[in-house]
Amino acid sequence: MNPSEFYTLAELADRFALTLVGDGEHRVNCVGTLAEAGPDAVGFLSNPAYRNQLADCRAGVIIVSEADSADCPGNHLIARQPYLAYARIAALFDTRPATPPGRHASAVIHPSATLASGVAIGAGAYIGPDCVLEAGVSVGPGCVLASDVHLGEGCRLIARVSLGDGVRLGKRVLIHPGAVIGADGFGIAHAGSHWEKVPQLGSVRIGDDCEIGANSCIDRGAIGDTVLEEDVRIDNLCQIGHNCHIGAHTAMAAFTGIAGSTRIGKNCLFAGRAGAHGHIEIADGVTVSAMTMVKKSISEPGTVWSSGIPAQPMREWQKTLGHLRRLGVTLKKLRARRPASGKEE
Repeated sequence: MNPSEFYTLAELADRFALTLVGDGEHRVNCVGTLAEAGPDAVGFLSNPAYRNQLADCRAGVIIVSEADSADCPGNHLIARQPYLAYARIAALFDTRPATPPGRHASAVIHPSATLASGVAIGAGAYIGPDCVLEAGVSVGPGCVLASDVHLGEGCRLIARVSLGDGVRLGKRVLIHPGAVIGADGFGIAHAGSHWEKVPQLGSVRIGDDCEIGANSCIDRGAIGDTVLEEDVRIDNLCQIGHNCHIGAHTAMAAFTGIAGSTRIGKNCLFAGRAGAHGHIEIADGVTVSAMTMVKKSISEPGTVWSSGIPAQPMREWQKTLGHLRRLGVTLKKLRARRPASGKEE
């Protein structure tokens, strides 16, 4: 990895509209945690749990909120949203090399495919019939594009990405290694003694500026398309079933699973291992906490839903489990003690 360019703190403050406290001529060229950052690094504080590390931090500059500024003894940049400011500054130090335009000798490109200028095709990639790759697209090693796939301007497929027939990506979509977009959804009909496959005749449409994590799967529609609107962010190892519709700016953490024909609104958040049953609707701005299964439609926008059981010491959990197992017997005893009138208390 090539070394990053140095920036003065004054340059960073001016470029990102931040308030600088300290030496504007100090130079940094990397990022680091509060515990490990050195004088050349940018650190940040957004989680109050790490506030006690400010006093001993050796970072060249720390991005903090105005409320934490007084507790920061060294150079610091004051931001309304420290984590967002960190993300923008950290992008300056991302030195991973871009794939240069051109076609690797081992790539296979169907004669009917259309490739615009500046397209990069990596080793062992396959571009199928009638595919269209717009300007600046990068298809990494081992990727497979079936027929009639359309990649919008600036899309990046990192490596070993598979796109099924008819998949459509908007502009600047980023797909990480191993993701599969447009494989058949889980459609089967029981015929008494065996299962019969239900044809999956739709495809997948993904909007501008979406990101799909490593080894995630988004199934093609059975009837019509599976749709992700713009700026949807899917973490690693997630599953989106056939004919789902995911609203703009929704984000899903790892191991989230969404069953088929679920419609999720805009600006929703799904934490790790969350899920949703099929054929339900979830309103805009809903947050689903970790390990929560949504089993019915949620119509109230902006609400928070949770059903996961947080970890607790083993002996406490054993006691809790014992109480749960005796719950039925306990309820019978309580009902037996109700007043003779039979009225509910």
